[in-house]
Amino acid sequence: MTESHVPRPDVARESAFAESGQDRIPILLVEDDAGDVLMTQEAFEHHRIPNPLHVVGDGAEALRFLRREGEHATAARPGMILLDLNLPKVNGREVLATIKTDEDLSTIPVVVLTTSAAEEDVERSYKLHANAFVTKPVDLTRFMDVIRQIDEFFVTVARLPVS
Repeated sequence: MTESHVPRPDVARESAFAESGQDRIPILLVEDDAGDVLMTQEAFEHHRIPNPLHVVGDGAEALRFLRREGEHATAARPGMILLDLNLPKVNGREVLATIKTDEDLSTIPVVVLTTSAAEEDVERSYKLHANAFVTKPVDLTRFMDVIRQIDEFFVTVARLPVS
């Protein structure tokens, strides 16, 4: 009886990165809810997502991070942004509009990841040039799966611009 080789998820993921030719892109999570931040971090750990995850808690800090201002002067440019809409200081819609109208930032894919399922939020996000709109599932298992699917598509399937 021969032993079949089943690749471990982390090994399969590593080879997917090698095949895609993309490095581990930094991901910026813009989220003010500590529970959602924790669930996202747990999803990254559970699915062995090797991308560095940077977290900021409001829209103003997100813009400082992206512009590499103040304490974020040495921050890596994110290869993707996970953006909540309902943020303090500067809301997610304003952050999205700023990113997509800034020549230096406009090529960064932005996935709106929010609790809203309102059609007006979906439509407005796409009009502001969001790359995807995802309503956060309330179930932890489903939420973790959604994070994995977003990462798999934008990091291993889609080709991102080299910035």
